[in-house]
Amino acid sequence: MQVMMTLVQVLQLLSALCMIGLVLVQHGKGADMGASFGSGASGSLFGATGSANFLSRSTAVCATLFFVCTLTLAYMASHRDAIPASDSLIDRSAPAAAVAPSAVASGAAAIPGAAPAVVTPAASK
Repeated sequence: MQVMMTLVQVLQLLSALCMIGLVLVQHGKGADMGASFGSGASGSLFGATGSANFLSRSTAVCATLFFVCTLTLAYMASHRDAIPASDSLIDRSAPAAAVAPSAVASGAAAIPGAAPAVVTPAASK
């Protein structure tokens, strides 16, 4: 299931980058005004209005793909509990640390930030 999630994330990233590029290539609304005064794009690759239709449809396809990927990732993340986790190093619990016997005898070792207890042997008489 991790492979599927990675593929959807890559597809989402590619559609987002494609959508950003397509939006940056498109002309703004003010560009149409210049076309009426003779600086139109009639000699362009797509013709006078062909680029607007092609670019806007391509942007719509990329946006739809982006939203489908987003909804798929949200669904996968919300149902992650039902999916068995892979056996990775991050998912494994850390082994219990061995505790020195002198630290167990002292109650101060359990208090964070407390000074270590100094145990002195009793003076013999």
